[in-house]
Amino acid sequence: MASSVRLRLDDPAAAGGLATEIRALAPAAGDVSAAVARIVAAVRVGGDAALREHAERLDALAGPLRVERDELCAALDGLDSPVRGALELAIANVGAVARAGLGEDVLVELEQGQSVLLREVPVRRAAIYVPGGRAPYPSSVVMGAVTARAAGVEQVVVCAPGGHPAILAACELCGVEEVYRAGGAHAVTALACGTETIERVDVIAGPGNLWVQEAKRQLSGEVGIDGFAGPSDVLVLASAGADPTLVAIDLLAQAEHGEGTICVAAADDPGLLDEVAGRLAEADERGAALALVDTPDPSTALALSEAFAPEHLELVGAAAEALAGRVRSAGCVFVGGSGATAFGDYVAGSNHTLPTGGAARFASGLNVRHFRRRMSEVRIGPAAATLAAPGAALARAEGFDLHAASMEVRENQER
Repeated sequence: MASSVRLRLDDPAAAGGLATEIRALAPAAGDVSAAVARIVAAVRVGGDAALREHAERLDALAGPLRVERDELCAALDGLDSPVRGALELAIANVGAVARAGLGEDVLVELEQGQSVLLREVPVRRAAIYVPGGRAPYPSSVVMGAVTARAAGVEQVVVCAPGGHPAILAACELCGVEEVYRAGGAHAVTALACGTETIERVDVIAGPGNLWVQEAKRQLSGEVGIDGFAGPSDVLVLASAGADPTLVAIDLLAQAEHGEGTICVAAADDPGLLDEVAGRLAEADERGAALALVDTPDPSTALALSEAFAPEHLELVGAAAEALAGRVRSAGCVFVGGSGATAFGDYVAGSNHTLPTGGAARFASGLNVRHFRRRMSEVRIGPAAATLAAPGAALARAEGFDLHAASMEVRENQER
């Protein structure tokens, strides 16, 4: 049976302390850094042999690492029709939203005569890690692969332990032909460093357990990553008019992610929270932490949300929904009683790979920017006559005489 903690916040200035207290309700993750470092070192040096040894032991790998195209097609042919339709809908919606995030090149003409063209270019090769522990997650294939394709990535790779048919079918629908049956820190290392079978990638994105995330962290200097994803969380900010049944089911739906998940409801109506608590007591919370917070008004509840920086934020009830424009720290915001977080996990079009653990204060959900980079194209031309002297003065102030000379020698050249 679910049990929730009842808390109270009266002063917005105390929101930070309460947010820390709520996060402490979830059990701390174990330290796997040393064990991951050993796996990274083994695969970095041993290549395919070390990767296979770990994949056989940890992923129950049997057969080749790479999934051939005919197996992808067979998995798609065997997929249940409603699931295929749902994946196709998700692919269309996620792709439409992802493409809307693409930027244009910008040419800046400066007054000395030089120009700087800010070009956006996609990385050449990106990998999507798809978890395969408790259950298959074909939706994670969609969120990663479709976004990478929309960004213009030439080669998209998927690593998924076990190679579940639903995951392989999603890969085929998303046009991913390079798929490997491997997971964990060993797969992340193979993707980041390369082996005889797996060519190294430029970016690794996607959710995963603590071992996967720690490997991404340790290798982030060698490969781009989307961020460090911890346990999931949701905060439902409710006001008058919110349906307590819907608030409760959304908290419990998030609790399905299991131990470490944090589910919070904040409201200025004690009666509403009482009803939510009653509905929670009738269900299984799967080991998640549940907190109900009384606040004097929706603005104070928003202060808590901003301090907590939830992965998912639901605004339910007229007064709560009116706060949408003031939200600054949330991975994704769902506005209105029909806006369940679960829609965003699958078919809404937004991405479900979101910053966790309060990282929404500074990080974004997975988007085309994770697979693209800005590059400056500089044309100095006749501006060298104006820029050489000040540039050389700065270079000599820093002790770089040859930097100064390389500018000064061009001072009188026509280009």
